[in-house]
Amino acid sequence: MDGGGRLSGSVRQTQSRSVPVKKAASNPRHVDTLSTRRYIFEPRNEGNPNSWIAKLERSIPRGFGMAATVTLLLGAGIFGVIRGGHAENVVNALDDTRNGLANSVGFRITSVAVSGRKQLTQDEVLAVGGVTGRSSLLFLDASTVRDRLKGDPWIADATVQKLYPGRLQIDLTERTPFALWQEEGRVSVIADDGTVLEPFTGGRFRSLPLVVGQRAQEEAHQFLDLLSQYPKVREQVRAIVLVGSRRWNLRLTNGMDIRLPEANVEKALATLTKLDSEEQLLSRDIVAIDLRLPDRLTVQLSDDAAKARADALAAAAKQKRKAGGDA
Repeated sequence: MDGGGRLSGSVRQTQSRSVPVKKAASNPRHVDTLSTRRYIFEPRNEGNPNSWIAKLERSIPRGFGMAATVTLLLGAGIFGVIRGGHAENVVNALDDTRNGLANSVGFRITSVAVSGRKQLTQDEVLAVGGVTGRSSLLFLDASTVRDRLKGDPWIADATVQKLYPGRLQIDLTERTPFALWQEEGRVSVIADDGTVLEPFTGGRFRSLPLVVGQRAQEEAHQFLDLLSQYPKVREQVRAIVLVGSRRWNLRLTNGMDIRLPEANVEKALATLTKLDSEEQLLSRDIVAIDLRLPDRLTVQLSDDAAKARADALAAAAKQKRKAGGDA
């Protein structure tokens, strides 16, 4: 009760054991019992912040605290693995575990067939595709293997088939080595579409034609197709050089340079073929032949040839003067 006689809190009714009590001694027949209800007074808590906490605790499902703790620990563990750079190791370990289980129940890869390969070995193909001795056919992702194979410059296309329970079939379309490309001192093996296949280290690709210059690998296929129409010139070519991304020079096996025009290349090659057939032009002691001007051909002699020519001209002039004096 407060000072004014009012109840200061809410009333809660509870059950209690009844106790018989005589209401009046003068009336023995009138016996009443104390009410089975009694009143408990509780203070008001509307303004107490602890009441909200209590309500929140009552609304949280059983076991939530344990689940939150486990989640926090897992999150901390994952963060530590990623921050420490061990994520790949963990993923590999999980993959090995599930592959081991699949292999133990009969899904081990027992047979691998690779068709269409010419430059790559079977072991190289499997390594590029990510197929190892621990891989199981059940968990092998054929699309992923195919994408990995197509990422190799030697492989233009690939098909991967899983034949249960343990056979793997891989069909490849390889690019063909077409030429050697030299740029800034580096020499690479390229395909006909300009794809760089691998660095050139000699050996089996030594006989390929050499193309030189920036973007030469992109333009070489079309020009070499044109050059093949003039076999007497083509068989003497050691390298083709793209100049300024606009026109080609030919470097012959004897060191001679043929400077071709930017336009009308077919006409220039036809003229060169005719002069070589009639005058053995490509076998002479010449440093360079310039075909860039449409109405003339310019020849640069070697030092020895130029000196011999100068001596011959001087001797001829001397002889002419002597003949004139005698006259």
